[in-house]
Amino acid sequence: MRIAIAGAGNVGRSIAQELIGNGHQVMLIERQPRQLRPERVPEAEWVLADACELSSLEEADVAGCDVVVAATGDDKANLVCSLLAKTEFAVNRVVARVNRAENEWLFTEQWGVDVAVSKPRLMAALVEEAVTVGDLVRIMTFRQGEANLVEITLPPTAPYVGKPIRAVPMPRDSALVAIVRGKRVLVPTPDDPLEAGDELIFVCTTEVEGAVRAVVLGDAREIG
Repeated sequence: MRIAIAGAGNVGRSIAQELIGNGHQVMLIERQPRQLRPERVPEAEWVLADACELSSLEEADVAGCDVVVAATGDDKANLVCSLLAKTEFAVNRVVARVNRAENEWLFTEQWGVDVAVSKPRLMAALVEEAVTVGDLVRIMTFRQGEANLVEITLPPTAPYVGKPIRAVPMPRDSALVAIVRGKRVLVPTPDDPLEAGDELIFVCTTEVEGAVRAVVLGDAREIG
């Protein structure tokens, strides 16, 4: 994929290095000359420009990008960049960094944001995911609440431990998309048996999170 990243600070450069390592073509857009340091990520294309300016984004050919990441340290700039990327250049996927938690409510589809990443929320989710067994942890929200990526680590007492996935009556608007078992990531099939300690990764709507938790963990209080 061709990916444009607005903001070449520590966050933007880290994202760029990760994406380049995964084989993607990355363009870093930075408006501060002092932050323009191509030697730090030499594999990326570097552009000195303001990602909030329509003409700058045109010159950088943002329309030819599959993804735009608004990763500056300024929430206002990230919102403007996201809106321009989506409305003026029809970029398929826009990911925006939320710097201040009180601004998170603004990062919606109306501002062109497909996925908003709040560091405090993400860090909290990762901490919970690492230590929580027997509860549902929300890892990420897509399209501002339309769907969530959630995780449940199966305790030995879960009702479907030892049973095949097809035996689990999944609620509507939910899907089991991956199983993390030790160091392995499994693509689930109907005949795969569940094991205690499995990390089950679901995509589901907010409305059915309680039902997913109830089915997987056997909490009858939340069913219905």
